[in-house]
Formats: sequence, structure tokens, C-alpha cells
Amino acid sequence: MVAPGTALREGMENILHARSGGLIVIGDPDELSFLFSGGIKLDIDYTPAFLYQVAKMDGAIILNANSTKIAMANVQLMPDPTILSHETGTRHRTAERVSKQTDALVIAISQRREVVSLYVDGSKYILEDITVVLSKANQALATLEKYRTRLDQVSTRLTALEFEGGATLHDVLTVLQRSELVTRMAVEIERYIVELGSEGRLIEMQLEETMIGAAAEKAALVQDYLAAYSDEAFTSGLDQVGRMSHQDLLDFGRLAELLGYDRKLNTLDYPVSPRAYRILGRIPRLPKLVIAEIVRSFGTLDDLLAATDEELEAVEGVGEIRAKDIREGLRRQQELNLVDRYLQT
Repeated sequence: MVAPGTALREGMENILHARSGGLIVIGDPDELSFLFSGGIKLDIDYTPAFLYQVAKMDGAIILNANSTKIAMANVQLMPDPTILSHETGTRHRTAERVSKQTDALVIAISQRREVVSLYVDGSKYILEDITVVLSKANQALATLEKYRTRLDQVSTRLTALEFEGGATLHDVLTVLQRSELVTRMAVEIERYIVELGSEGRLIEMQLEETMIGAAAEKAALVQDYLAAYSDEAFTSGLDQVGRMSHQDLLDFGRLAELLGYDRKLNTLDYPVSPRAYRILGRIPRLPKLVIAEIVRSFGTLDDLLAATDEELEAVEGVGEIRAKDIREGLRRQQELNLVDRYLQT
């Protein structure tokens, strides 16, 4: 609502640059009316210019829930004085108490310090200058690209080892850890994009390009290497990986435990074989239901590679033409991995 490019942000910027200060409450005026003392009822359509003009008066400005109307101006707010507030200034203390007492968004614009503070459910967030947020977003994006490059390298290595039948649990956990770190960094950049509003379009495009296929690869990896697969275990495992603390994510023993293995295992020496969800998921135009049927029929990638054409064609939803596409897709991935590994060494 307050991102650059919105009418509300434009009005806030006008108040900020004029150094007049202001207190804006956004919510249902009828539900908030018990806090009001005095004020002028306006009920006019919102424009940045009107917001700037009414901010010259003392007291708070009340906007409706979607900030399309200025309901009231010059309102004295009377929140419960017993509500604990960590703020010192009158305006900010009132803003914090109102946000704790109601579900309204409260915006306090400091007259002297030129700072905009947002209060929601008692939480405070200070809006940073666009250039600062843009700089942080670009820095985070550069770091994400490095992490994604590293993820692609370890993922390529794992794929090659899967075809050779030499994958270990350590290789799998390395890819899973990197994949989750990339996901978390992307989430952080998305927060910057929200705050940047119309200024964040290029960052958003770069993020989307960098993250292509990352979520699907992570999900397929968990499907491939759960010790005992079930839909419930897969959903739970993926959810738990996302909820892990950063410290636990760096602990391979904890990651192995999430996948259903003994955390005391020597992951470097423990051989594992994929179910082939990840490999099959890279084959174009192969539906997920067909992938599930293939995995159900053969169990592992090794058994799939060893299967005859007749056995593959007999799987429900495959048939002769799709079987040829699958064989070609598997062969192409083996060749690509050989080339990628050669280029990386």
C-alpha cells in the first residue's frame, strides 16, 4: 500500500518533504470511531494533494481500509493509555498503541527527523530511502546469482553420479542445503521488491530468471531421497526443511534426519539411489502423473535405465512414442552432464 508508485506513497512523500509531519490511520472508520475525539468529517476521494493539505492541520488523518477516501481529519486519537509503548514521542506512542488496540495500519511521519514509521499489530517498521533498498536488493541479487551458480554445479555433479550409480547421502544433502539457501535468499529479495514497488520491476525480472526451476528441483530432490516415501512424508519433509533454523540447515546430521535417515550416519560413505523424480521432471512435456506411474513401476533410476523398451511402454500413460521421448531425454541428460562436468573441471 505504501510502496513507490502508489498514490498513498506520493501523499506521504509530499508530507515528508514539506516537513509538516503527520499521523495517518488506515482502517474501517466505523470500527475505529471509539478512538476518535473531535475532528472534521470529510468523506472525500483520496488524492495525494488532499492528503498533503489536510496534514497541515493538527491531529490524525483517517483513511478508509483501501485508502481510497479521506474519512476524517484533525482527529485526536484516544487509545488505551495502559497499553505498553516503547516510543517516546507523543505521535509515535499514539501510533503504536492504536496499532496494538486495533487491526489498523498506522503511519507516523516524523516532522524533524524525516522518518516514516509503519505500525501493524504493534510491530514497527521504518521505511528506508529507495536508493538504500535498491542497493541492498542489487547486492542480495548478486549474492543469489553466485549461490545459484554453485547450486547448479553441485546439482550437475549429483545427476552425473546418479547415472553412474555412485551417489552418496552427502552429495544429496549438499544439493538440498544449497537449494534451501537459494530459496531463502530469494524470499529476502522478494521483500525488497515489495518495498520498492514500481521501482523494483527490473529486480523482480532478474529474480524470476535466476530462480527458474529451483523450487521444482528442490521438491523432486526430497521425493527422490526420502528414506520411506509417502505423500504425507514428502509434504512434511519439504515443510520442515523450509522451517529449519539457519544453524540446523548447516548440520548435515539434522538434514539427514529430516529425510528419515539416522543422523549419526557417515553421509560421505552412505550410498543412495534416486527414485528418478528429479531426472524425469527435466524431460519436456512429461506429465507428473506419468512420472509417478514410472517411479511406481520401476522404483529407482537404476531399474528404469535397465528396463527394456517393452517394459517402459507397458507403464500406464507411456506408450511407444512417449517411451522414445523418455529414452531420448535420459540420453540427452547424460550427455549434457558429461559436457558440464568437463567444463567445470
